[in-house]
Order: sequence, then structure tokens, then C-alpha cells
Amino acid sequence: MPDRPIKWDKSYYSFTGFKDPDEDLEQVSRMETTLTWQRSWGVAHRCSQLHSLSRLAQQNLETLKKAKGCTIIFTDRSGMSAVGHVMLGTMDVHHHWTKLFERLPSYFDLQRRLMILEDQISYLLGGIQVVYIEELQPVLTLEEYYSLLDVFYNRLLKSRIPFHPRSLRGLQMILNSDRYAPSLHELGHFNIPTLCDPANLQWFILTKAQQARENMKRKEELKVIENELIQASTKKFSLEKLYKEPSISSTQMVDCCKRLLEQSLPYLHGMHLCISHFYSVMQDGDLCIPWNWKNGEAIK
Repeated sequence: MPDRPIKWDKSYYSFTGFKDPDEDLEQVSRMETTLTWQRSWGVAHRCSQLHSLSRLAQQNLETLKKAKGCTIIFTDRSGMSAVGHVMLGTMDVHHHWTKLFERLPSYFDLQRRLMILEDQISYLLGGIQVVYIEELQPVLTLEEYYSLLDVFYNRLLKSRIPFHPRSLRGLQMILNSDRYAPSLHELGHFNIPTLCDPANLQWFILTKAQQARENMKRKEELKVIENELIQASTKKFSLEKLYKEPSISSTQMVDCCKRLLEQSLPYLHGMHLCISHFYSVMQDGDLCIPWNWKNGEAIK
């Protein structure tokens, strides 16, 4: 029979003083939150972070309850992200985390104001939806993103460029502070510089609107193909898991999976395979290969 871990009664841990391995997870699960990580840290690193959060829950559970229903992401700095995730900086001490949880009500208020600001921008631009795409934009805090939107909104108000109401519904745009000219992404959304000239903005959006709709349609079709290829690859190679890093596009993933399916790779049986930009083995055993692999080497 295979070895199975012994499940001790909780009184055993109370008597011996040993750490109950289920305790950390139980403490965190009481918060009714979703936990995730910005990076592909190994199991040991993740367990350490969970243990830190569990200790904080033991010391100050009422404060952590303010995050009920939120997504908590372990990352490089503490705060609230542009999409409303609670960010816990892995290098910060408990004091910083506690202060963050105490400030969550004010963050929620700013989040509501940000959504109103997005709607106001959308109204001025003919119904185009303002979105924040984590995979394609710099990691911004809620305050940074609100400031970006506010600058753009005030410029629109002053210019009063005319767009027919709701004429651009169904289209999307993202704001960028590091661009000087608007562009249309292959996925169908507009990349709009915060300081874009309003007249140029109007001309660009109106002339590219139809192409944007076509790109968005292709994006949806490509996503279906991508999911089908992931399922086919997972089944053919008996993978435990096949996934990609956020920076890998659907086009790159489709290309990678198509070429994988042409191979015979029995040694992948039961593995976790991550499609990335480089070769590596993660601490928890996941195998990473570049999307543009070729005969064991990445295409130069």
C-alpha cells in the first residue's frame, strides 16, 4: 500500500506543541478570500507566505475580515491593484500588512470613484469601454490608475471632442502613460496615451473602429482554438496540467501547441507544463519551455 500521511487529532498538536499543518489553511480560509501569486514562486515560498498570513489572522482576525470577498495577491509591494486586488508585499512586515487591511474601506471608496470615472470617460467617447488588462499594462496601484484616468478625463472635458452617443459601444480601450501616439492592438482594443492630442484621438478611433471590431471577433475565435489545442495537448501527452504565463499571447500559445501535437513526447506523462519565454524547472517541479521552442532549443 502507498504511504499515506498520518492524520493526528488536534489534541495531539495542543499537547505536543507541534504545528498543525492544516491550521494555516484553515485560518486563511475563514476570510472567504481568493489567494493568488503574481509570480510562479515554488511551493516552499508559497507556504511561507501563507504561514505569515495565517499568523496575522491569529493575531488580528477582525482586521483581516475587512478583506472578505477580495482577491489577495502576494506580490512585490503592498497596496490595492488597479483591478481591486489586495496586494501583500512579500518583503513587508506584518505591520505593513495590518495597516493595509485597516485602510481597505478607503480603498473600496476609491474603487467606486474609479468606476464612475471610467463610465464618464466612456460617455464622452461614444460608449467605448475603458478596461485595464493586467497582462498588457504596467502593474499599477489603484491610486496610480485613478490618477491616470483623472488626467485623461480632464483633458477630454476641456476638448469636448464630438462622438455620437453609443456609436462605439462594444469596443475597448486601455490607457498608457508611456505612449505618445494611439494604436490598435491585434486583440482589438485601442492603446490610448494619457496625453494624446484629442483631435488625433478622434480621427484615429473613428477610422480604426471597424478594424477594431474585426480584431475583437478574431480574438474570440482564436481563444476558442487555443482552448481546444490546450485540451488536445493535455490529453495526448497525459499532462497533469498545461498552462501559460500571462505574457504569452493566444497566438503564441496556438503556435506552440500545434507544434507540440506533431511530436511524440512520452516523458511528459503526468507533468505540469508551463509555456513561457525560456527553459526552466520551477521549485515545485513544473517544467517551463519557451513558446517558440524548436528541437530542444528556442528559436533565435
